[in-house]
Amino acid sequence: MIPRLSSALLLLALLAGWELYCRSSGVSSLIVPAPSAVLATLWSEVASGRLLPHLRITATEMTLGLALGCAIGLVTGIVLAEAEFLRRLLHPYIVASQVVPKLALGPLFIIWFGFGMTSTIVITALICFFPLMENTVTGLRQVDPARRELFRMLGASRLQTLLRLKLPSALPMIMAGLRVAVVLALVGAVVGEFIGGRAGLGASIIAAQSVMDSSLMFALFVVITLLGMLFYQAALWVERLMLRHHLKG
Repeated sequence: MIPRLSSALLLLALLAGWELYCRSSGVSSLIVPAPSAVLATLWSEVASGRLLPHLRITATEMTLGLALGCAIGLVTGIVLAEAEFLRRLLHPYIVASQVVPKLALGPLFIIWFGFGMTSTIVITALICFFPLMENTVTGLRQVDPARRELFRMLGASRLQTLLRLKLPSALPMIMAGLRVAVVLALVGAVVGEFIGGRAGLGASIIAAQSVMDSSLMFALFVVITLLGMLFYQAALWVERLMLRHHLKG
């Protein structure tokens, strides 16, 4: 309780200092808008109904890209952890696909998938894929050798060992990868909208930049931050639920 209260008080102090600086320094609102101006702009966007459609599109792209990327990452991680030859063969190429900046791949995705939601979902999935895959491989390969030997002595099949030993043991690592993927999913969705989005919070930021509306850009930053925190808290809830079920099992 005390850390949360302290965090809230720190936020209020930072906002108060920001507001005081903007009012006393005479800095142009085009460069640094005051928090009060950002809040007024945010309220105007919400009250007019202009914000909700863009928020819905970004949340949809984020959810679909996250689900697709995590599903592929989990399956790929299991396959690579179970097949040493495939891991040695494919892992360098997977890493190479991740070190290429997604902004550089954006124009290519637009050629392949066109402008709009599809290309953004693909970019988001590509960004979310790697953390879950890497954590899955690491978690499955770090299972206690003594427990693995016990399963072998009991005559457990490879599938039984995977489902009843390896995956439960790797669950904390997998859920940690999910938390990282959730944060990156919002980055992917916004970056995708920067490149080829026709709507969404990222596209709205580009539109606000074109008319030099700094207050609107800051207001959209606030919405993006709140959306990311909401998804992150949902990931924490899923993690606690899964780990509690695992401990009971």
